[in-house]
Amino acid sequence: MTYCVAMRLRAGLLFASDSRTNAGVDHIATFRKMNLFEVPGERLITLLNAGNLATTQSVISLLRQRTNGGGRHLLNLPSMYDVAELVGRTVKEVVSRDSEGGGQLSQGVDFGANFIIGGQIRGEAPRLFHIYPQGNFIEATEDTPYLQIGESKYGKPIIDRVVDFDTSLTEATKCALISFDSTIRSNLSVGLPLDILLYRTDSFAPARPHRITGDDPYFSRLRQGWGGGLKRVFEQLPDADWFTADHVGD
Repeated sequence: MTYCVAMRLRAGLLFASDSRTNAGVDHIATFRKMNLFEVPGERLITLLNAGNLATTQSVISLLRQRTNGGGRHLLNLPSMYDVAELVGRTVKEVVSRDSEGGGQLSQGVDFGANFIIGGQIRGEAPRLFHIYPQGNFIEATEDTPYLQIGESKYGKPIIDRVVDFDTSLTEATKCALISFDSTIRSNLSVGLPLDILLYRTDSFAPARPHRITGDDPYFSRLRQGWGGGLKRVFEQLPDADWFTADHVGD
């Protein structure tokens, strides 16, 4: 399991992913879940992945390999919709191959994988998609400007309360990191280091992901401030006016 989140905001795009992969408590490893495809000044495409590690690695390897040949590939497609369609077809291809045509599940092994793919190609606005294991996909909108894959339930409430399309990249970064802190505290299958990438609309700047490790001073201050703030707010909440000693019982 893993946790990835991406946001499409008026100001730009945010991508964040953890790096923990496990197949039981005795098989925990670190693998980067963020992959970049870019042509300076013309396009930036970011992929986040969750699910079967063999499937996700095969999909990324095929996508990279095919950028060196002819035909349609991530570096020459005209729109992000076409990019999402190509990634979806590649996911279906790998799952079908590895499961010997048996579908996502074969002999008790789940070959499924989810991807978040987003970016900007010159000539259109930034776009963000969630690719499902079946190869179909949905797109983030102004009403629902973020997407999650993996262990998403613990980090979702804070994003729902804070993020909308007009949220700044600075505020979105704080929210995403708090979302990861909440998930890490509640689920051992998600862990540091984290990779985070910010992209400002129409900048076409070279991608510079930032890696957050356990000794990152900003992340440490953020999680301590959030935890302490939650406790203070909780202590200030009013007691139930209907609660008396009679409700406790003996």
